[in-house]
Amino acid sequence: MSRIVVLGGGESGVGAAVLAKVKGFDVFLSDNGQIAGHYADDLRKWDIPFEEGGHTEDLILNADEVIKSPGIPSTVPMIQKLEAKGTPILSEIEFAGRYDNAKKICITGSNGKTTTTSLIYYLLQNAGLNVGLGGNIGKSYAYQVATEHFDYYVLEISSFQLDNCYEFHPDIAIITNITPDHLDRYGYQLENYVKAKFRITRNLSPEDCFIFDSDDEITIDHLNKIILSAKRLPFTQKTEVEQGAFVKDDKIVVKYEDEECDIFLKELALGGKHNIYNSMAAALAAKASGIDNKTIRESLATFQPVEHRLEPVLSIKDVLYINDSKATNVDAAWYALECQSKPVVWIVGGKDKGNDYEVLKPLVKDKVKAIVCLGVDNSKIKAAFGDIVGEGKLVETRSAADAVKEASKFAEAGDVVLLSPCCASFDLFTSYEDRGRKFKEAVRML
Repeated sequence: MSRIVVLGGGESGVGAAVLAKVKGFDVFLSDNGQIAGHYADDLRKWDIPFEEGGHTEDLILNADEVIKSPGIPSTVPMIQKLEAKGTPILSEIEFAGRYDNAKKICITGSNGKTTTTSLIYYLLQNAGLNVGLGGNIGKSYAYQVATEHFDYYVLEISSFQLDNCYEFHPDIAIITNITPDHLDRYGYQLENYVKAKFRITRNLSPEDCFIFDSDDEITIDHLNKIILSAKRLPFTQKTEVEQGAFVKDDKIVVKYEDEECDIFLKELALGGKHNIYNSMAAALAAKASGIDNKTIRESLATFQPVEHRLEPVLSIKDVLYINDSKATNVDAAWYALECQSKPVVWIVGGKDKGNDYEVLKPLVKDKVKAIVCLGVDNSKIKAAFGDIVGEGKLVETRSAADAVKEASKFAEAGDVVLLSPCCASFDLFTSYEDRGRKFKEAVRML
């Protein structure tokens, strides 16, 4: 019996362990930290042996294959020892894909991937298809493959999840855009990060589709360097295309093979220039999946915003509080600021990932009246924006509750308090979801 060791006891790791158990492997899970109670309960329920609070080398280095959770970098000593032994190291996505014959629509990118994934899932549900949602959103893909049956999967896949994918094969692959992000995990080399994103295309065949933003220079530059046999379906707001999606006058035009679907911009449920891109990508994926125009139009008109992504929380004393905790990089924060039409009190900060804030300075000068830092080390933010907002208009906090209180002092009727952190959450919070929920709780306590 082959032995599989899973490193990491979160959603991804536990799901992979359950699938390995169902498929008859000798399974062991190891987590260097503490495993959340509900995940430990799942492991006991499935009779999967595990350890937490450290790694026992003898129980790991005898693995035939190792499934690594995406949050574990390749630089940790245990991974290096496994690599030195030549032990195959897989991602949960790669492992689950071996046992899944469903049609797979897979989305990656620096920004917009959660919204685009959620839009496509909603479209397929409304079309009456038997569809699962997973990857970097919702339930573990591997757990669903182990315990459920779907004809389609819509999977959000991060660069970390793609790093250990080799044979995984999407039917439709989407790159929403590529901007500098997670450079601390890629040797501070943008090219390494770009190559990680493009791993989603490596096994595409001529029958498959690749959907991409042709306005994104980084994407196009790399696309021009590689050989790709899949059908190319660009989406753009700058020109017209024969196959793909574009904006003409007051509508989105989607062309796929010999079909066309027109969607009026005013009918889109999601506002902002960035959400036009997301809607175009989703509509293209829907057309390539055979969904009719009426369902596409109705779905894009009725979709509800994703939690933690430009999510309106409450209006208090005519001040609107917006939770954009998922904005963990510069480009995501740029979109959040760009679409604001009212004066902004900006809550920003966290674990810097090698950010270059230069591109945000014009927007901050034009739209931001005060800055509330929410992070352990705010030195780069203060250096970038302190002089722009002026003396007394930048404060530092270390909790969501304090950040909201300080922001409310700056805000006046007609303003927006925007949590769009531009940074990872791991200095003060367990995740961007944890940060967003604590922000919302603090707003409700005002």
